[in-house]
Amino acid sequence: MGQSISLLGSTGSIGRQSLDVIAACGMRAAALTAHRDEARLEEQCRRFRPILAVMTDERAAAGLRVRLADTGIRVASGPEGLLEAAALPEAGTVITAVVGIAGLKPTLAAIQAHKRIALANKETLVCAGELVMDAAQAHGVDIVPVDSEHSAIFQCLQGCTDRGEVHRLILTASGGPFYGYTPEQLRGVTLEQALKHPNWSMGAKITVDSATLMNKGLEFIEAMRLYRLPPEKISVVIHRASIIHSLVEYCDHAVLAQLGTPDMRLPIQYALTWPARTAAVAPPLDLLSCPPLTFAPPDEEAFPCLALAKEAARTGGTATAVLNGANEEAVGRFLAGEIGFCDIPALVERVLAAVPAVQAPSLADILEADRQARAALRRLLPGIPSN
Repeated sequence: MGQSISLLGSTGSIGRQSLDVIAACGMRAAALTAHRDEARLEEQCRRFRPILAVMTDERAAAGLRVRLADTGIRVASGPEGLLEAAALPEAGTVITAVVGIAGLKPTLAAIQAHKRIALANKETLVCAGELVMDAAQAHGVDIVPVDSEHSAIFQCLQGCTDRGEVHRLILTASGGPFYGYTPEQLRGVTLEQALKHPNWSMGAKITVDSATLMNKGLEFIEAMRLYRLPPEKISVVIHRASIIHSLVEYCDHAVLAQLGTPDMRLPIQYALTWPARTAAVAPPLDLLSCPPLTFAPPDEEAFPCLALAKEAARTGGTATAVLNGANEEAVGRFLAGEIGFCDIPALVERVLAAVPAVQAPSLADILEADRQARAALRRLLPGIPSN
């Protein structure tokens, strides 16, 4: 197809699968970025020969320059390098696959450079959704979601020119590895158990978010911003099979669903080829071998992160940035073995109560809310018992 891509976060799970799609579809990777995985980024650069390679970790960037000295590939570093990759003139599309709020400024830089956005970083819209969507509209930029759930909704909305026809968006959730657990049972779970997702192979942070149902809470907020709908028009159901990726119910109660194998290459490919479809990269769905397609309500008592996200969505302003910052910090502590699984929602709840929300925030307000949330959580850590 000749399309040229700047891939932010190429060494992570989404980044690696994006490169599968780029190769299969005959596209070009004009820029590749990573945080500190020198060896993997070198391997990717030697295969895809980008114009620019970026490592946000300065020491890793120095190492990568030595590794790639014989290639002619330019190596940049730090947050500035990430912004350069996002606005690279040779790239028409930017895949934002970096983790967390670190994706916000590069996404805005790509929008300002009039790039098409294949959005795989939900935190960008969670923290600054109105600001980002307004910027995209002002610059005439398409934002096409990569998350499987939002890709499903995006596909089910094709042909819908009037959002007033939408009765509700229905996000599906697998329920994660602890579906059916009671609050008492959850107190004893381990990091190893939390990282064993039943259906998807993902990075550690999003896998933990799926286990707490915070991932679904973040997607709830993302749906509000991406599709400009109020929270009462969005709902969540548990669908263990991960075959139906999400649904749209219209005002006449017709329900459209997008089905497919649980393979992220399918939504990545659609984000890069939309509005066209091309020959499949992901394997086909065999309906005759599918497990039963069942649905259940989420248990918000056992998994309060979803309820906390909905509360932050209703509060609005910087409350969602506070939610996200507190969660990122708490999950990082859980991954480091410093707190227990049930401490994550407990900490996030206390931070939401401690950091006031600012309405109609600027970018500076959003970044400050994120900073305050992380600082508030760190202050709480000595008083939070670990499981």
